[in-house]
Amino acid sequence: MNLALADNIRALRKGRKMTQEALATVLGVTVGAVHKWEAGLSVPELDMIVRLADFFDSSVDALLGYRMQDNNLDAVMNRIQTYWQSLDTAALAEGEKLLAKYPHSFRVVSTCADLYLTYGISGRDRKLLHRALELLELARVLLPQAGNPGSGEARIMHSIALVYYQLGEHEKALELLKKHNAGGRYSYEIGVMLALFMNRPEEAVPYLSETLAVGMISLFSATAGYAFVYRARGNWKQMLDITGLCNDLIVRMKTENRADFVEKAHAEVLILLAYARWKNGLEEACGVALLEAARLSAHFDSSPAYSLKSLRFIEQMESSALFDSLGATAAESIGLLLTMLDDPDFTAKWKEISSREQ
Repeated sequence: MNLALADNIRALRKGRKMTQEALATVLGVTVGAVHKWEAGLSVPELDMIVRLADFFDSSVDALLGYRMQDNNLDAVMNRIQTYWQSLDTAALAEGEKLLAKYPHSFRVVSTCADLYLTYGISGRDRKLLHRALELLELARVLLPQAGNPGSGEARIMHSIALVYYQLGEHEKALELLKKHNAGGRYSYEIGVMLALFMNRPEEAVPYLSETLAVGMISLFSATAGYAFVYRARGNWKQMLDITGLCNDLIVRMKTENRADFVEKAHAEVLILLAYARWKNGLEEACGVALLEAARLSAHFDSSPAYSLKSLRFIEQMESSALFDSLGATAAESIGLLLTMLDDPDFTAKWKEISSREQ
């Protein structure tokens, strides 16, 4: 606990324009005692602290420089988060206080487990990692308190796997991640673990392929979502930037002109890019994007396949049909996008350009 008693005695004395000798005389102590108090070399006895506070018309708390902290659960959790952001070890002390008060709270135990895991990994501290493991196991017992126990267990097991990996138990960590990898949730970590740290690159390929595929699908969706966010805000420059970025990545990721889900998604992104160009006054560039969207749409709808086989780097992946909520065909998807964009002039331009591909 940081107190400011020495600084406060000095400041209050000088505020009264008193010398150390004068203060010593008032209190009936030696000049040396006052000097040591102000230098932080010694601390006055409790009764003397009370006399000092009374003489300087101060409270004992103010003289000490002590401010009582708000120690309710939410306040302490907020302090922990603040310390955590800068890896201040004060977070660990606050965490242990909470654990002493709320030893059977899932929220407290799981938060402190993550806290120790972060500090253990960042500092390569085995003691902190073992503490994290202890708290994670306790969190599993307390899972019924969680709002979503199923999801919570997967997250806890993921953290336990990270602890085992940091402790050098690589196979144990890998086994846990694979066991709880429903929906490819941890494929990226399994792939990285195998390829980078366990010298098993070929075994990593299916997991890395799945990660890349999921990442691309997420990118398509996020780009469409943000496009309509920026449309609502009237921020056409941002809409242009994000749709352009997504388009560029798709172009670089495609290996061939194949009618698959990537082509359908690309046509949808191009419609949004064309609209962003339209709103930014780039009519010629808008036409180029619409023409390419029309070509891709016609090519996909002529022989649709709902896979990601045209993406580069995806070598091994379980086959499954992909879809989006815009429509089964590219034409349906584009039609719905145009309806949502609700711009008659832009729709007319699309109809004029797309008719050239028919």
